[in-house]
Order: sequence, then structure tokens, then C-alpha cells
Amino acid sequence: QVQLVESGGGLVQPGGSLRLSCATSGTIFTLDVMGWYRQTPGKQRELVATMTSGRLTTYADSVKDRFTVSRDGPKNTVSLQMNRLRSEDTAVYYCYARRITTSPESRNEYDYWGQGTQVTVSS
Repeated sequence: QVQLVESGGGLVQPGGSLRLSCATSGTIFTLDVMGWYRQTPGKQRELVATMTSGRLTTYADSVKDRFTVSRDGPKNTVSLQMNRLRSEDTAVYYCYARRITTSPESRNEYDYWGQGTQVTVSS
């Protein structure tokens, strides 16, 4: 069973920086996609940033030029460097991973989630 464990959340002032990290266990294969989502009370979980095993990245418009996702493929770890944080970045941040398996007959996607880490941006 694949497990994702986040670390690095906390309280930071507006304009400050935080770095989130996510480690995996229980897998011997390279995960095809890794990244981060976030969620605030009453809202749907939203994509923050992801990176494929081929190093293709996707960012939410609201975090472009402020956040940077990186990963170590063989180790199946992913990090999120967050700079120039704003109050609206306050959320629970979840580590995410996807494994894709294919065969001549089918394509299967397996999604995994961490427990979440709180990020609070406040003065």
C-alpha cells in the first residue's frame, strides 16, 4: 500500500516562504505524477502544482511565479517551495501521487493522497 507523508506546514507571515515535503513508502515503482493540492473549508480540493515523471509541470494560475514544485523520481519524493505567500494561500495542503498502468486492453489510474498539512498565512 502506497503511503504519502507530508511535512513542513506551519504559520508564516504574508510575504514569507515555506517549503513542503512529501515522502512515500510502500512502493517500488516510479509514480507517474506527484504534486500538491489544497483545500479550504467549504471548498473543493484544488490543484496547486504537479510534476510528471517526465518533469512536465502544471501550476494553478494563482501560484505561478511564486511556487515551485520539484521531485526526486527514483526516491518518489516531491517538494513545494512557496514564496511570497498570501493570506489566500491559507489551506490544508495535500500531497498527491498517481500511478498509471497500461495494457493492450486497458489503462488504469491509481490515485494516492497524504493526510494533509496545514499552512496558515497570517500576521
